[in-house]
Amino acid sequence: MAGSILTTDSQIQCPHGGQAVLATTNVRSMARSPMLLETDVHLVVGCPFTIGSKYSPCVRIEWSAGAKRVNVNGVAVLTQASMGKCMSAESATQGLALVVSTQQSASAV
Repeated sequence: MAGSILTTDSQIQCPHGGQAVLATTNVRSMARSPMLLETDVHLVVGCPFTIGSKYSPCVRIEWSAGAKRVNVNGVAVLTQASMGKCMSAESATQGLALVVSTQQSASAV
């Protein structure tokens, strides 16, 4: 599935409005800014999610479904079609990441 490439300049949030802190281990390939990789794990800040009276914020995003044909050292880059699972501190999946904006001038399959 094709989609715009995600970079450190993209904006991603958890389904509850927390913001992803986008950093990458990729120091080799750019699409204006470093492209994010399927192996990157992104911290989430500001998630207000609660279950009943228990505060249970999303604390990280783990990725899958990177680009099939574009990679950096054998690791797929992330695209708008990639799937980011938002995880609690207890490793419970709490929804999927929302891609708010991407690098529009670069895309991958």
